[in-house]
Amino acid sequence: MSAWLPVSPCTPPGCATHDGSARHPLTAAALLLAGCALTLTGALCTPLALFLGRAARERVTRGWAYGVVRAFGVRVRVVGRPDAHGGGPGVLVVANHVSWLDIPLVATVCPGRMLAKSDIRHWPLLGPLAALGGTLFVERERLRALPATVRALASALRGGARVVVFPEGSTWCGRGPGGRFRPAAFQAAVDAEAAVQPVRIRYLGAPAGRRAPAGAAAFVGDDPLAASLWRVVRAAGLTAEIRVMAPIPAGSVQGRRELAALAQSTVASDSANLPAESVHH
Repeated sequence: MSAWLPVSPCTPPGCATHDGSARHPLTAAALLLAGCALTLTGALCTPLALFLGRAARERVTRGWAYGVVRAFGVRVRVVGRPDAHGGGPGVLVVANHVSWLDIPLVATVCPGRMLAKSDIRHWPLLGPLAALGGTLFVERERLRALPATVRALASALRGGARVVVFPEGSTWCGRGPGGRFRPAAFQAAVDAEAAVQPVRIRYLGAPAGRRAPAGAAAFVGDDPLAASLWRVVRAAGLTAEIRVMAPIPAGSVQGRRELAALAQSTVASDSANLPAESVHH
């Protein structure tokens, strides 16, 4: 692993824990099967979705993504709405990164082309389908490959695409301030003169009758995916909250580092300027 890669201090024993009530193992197993089945069904239907128009494809994607999160037994709460995405340059959606659940959760509100690590391209079945669905890949271990990734992102944004990036570069448990937003992806927004849409993700539980950050959803460190999946379906009362912040217009900040810092502070702030309308599921 390269020394420049982002590293999170979060660990499964220290962060990925659930203090609330737990579902019966049989109920949890049923949710696990339902969630995996719906995820696989959506992946297999990706080639068919390419024949739909943009608006119809986004509606289908939102519905499928919402269904995936709910199938794993997690409630969804959406606060705010993104601006209508029309013609012209695309939008760079940036969010903090807590869990594998982040991917379908963001897609319930802002479906778009994901930036993912290159390893996923080589996964059986899901890798080719991800590429077919427009996923952009980054070789995290090769710093020299970064400029090419930035050019690909900028090209997608110039073409009007909505691109989703988790600029922390690693998952954090969500109980602290999180990691620094790396500026590389923001250079693509600068080059394409594209707006940036900050999004904040939180997972909440209800211990002792009050809402509190839930570690059950955290997928950090060397935590096996199977263990994380089981922890999520076993955790009763888990809510995924996604907050859509006010967008940062193109050209409002000079340079990628300033843009990354502004987006990071917006996502990290409870008092950030949110759109007035809230949507609850």
